[in-house]
Amino acid sequence: MKRSFVTFGLLVVLSAAGIASAQQVYPDRPIRVLAAQSAGSSLDTIARIVTPKLSELLGQQLVVDNRGGAAGTIALEFGARATPDGYTIIVGASSSMIVSQFTYKKLAFDASRDFEPISLIVNADGVMCVHPGVQAKTVKELIGLAKAQPGKLNMSSAGVGSSSHLSGIMFTNLAGIETVHVPYKGGGPMAAAVVAGESQWLIAPAASIMGHVKAGRMRALAITSKARSPLLPHLPTIAESGVPGYEFNSWNGFFAPRGTPRPIIKTLHATIQKALAAPDVKSQFANQGLVPAGSAGPEEFGKFVRGDYERIAKLVKIAGIKAE
Repeated sequence: MKRSFVTFGLLVVLSAAGIASAQQVYPDRPIRVLAAQSAGSSLDTIARIVTPKLSELLGQQLVVDNRGGAAGTIALEFGARATPDGYTIIVGASSSMIVSQFTYKKLAFDASRDFEPISLIVNADGVMCVHPGVQAKTVKELIGLAKAQPGKLNMSSAGVGSSSHLSGIMFTNLAGIETVHVPYKGGGPMAAAVVAGESQWLIAPAASIMGHVKAGRMRALAITSKARSPLLPHLPTIAESGVPGYEFNSWNGFFAPRGTPRPIIKTLHATIQKALAAPDVKSQFANQGLVPAGSAGPEEFGKFVRGDYERIAKLVKIAGIKAE
């Protein structure tokens, strides 16, 4: 009897240990990565640089699922409803995670409440570009052209409230010029409009347009950061090109649905830092004029996002954007 009791107890302990072990195995199947912008956008480019390395490190495939439109809110609504088990994660941007709260009266989610911050990926500079046929090779020349033809030049953006919209409106406001804002459904169509000559200029994250610049389909004039980028040293800043005080940056980061277990959040965070530190990933980002950032921890990234809310609020006011 005693031996049977001991044997039974041992089996219970081993069984419990086996169940606990099984529950700790993550991931054990592919992970869907919701990209809150269309294919060809800067966010899509960033997501597709880092996800292959994450697949390699986690031992499971990460599948990018683009859900563009409505300034990224379509993807975020879908992500907010996803099962919080670590098998759906979201790549969001400042435009979708913050600006949408100012531009939409009714959203089926609360970006500050319904997502768990995981990690920053990049804090990106924007690049001002024009169609090659535009008679402006500097920012001052573009300003002069716009003043000579008020309301005649089209500025394309990835949508109302997108980083390309806010950065462009901030520029026209400080430069004292009038151009026509033409919003498109995502970064890909926005860039295609300038390539086709439908729009004459834009300001967009480097990752979405440097391929066009290198191919001669666009001409880069300046960068939006406070100081010149070490990756694009030939480009002056907009501030030093005749618009003092101009500075604009956007960011991309990983999030998970609210309620995703903390051990999974920590696993993803640690793996993302390894991926961003990989030489091949750094090289691919450098080709896009980007430097991976990462975060010391999920909590630090959450604090960063909350702090950026105030900056975006000021830009939304300058742009005169009203919730619709």
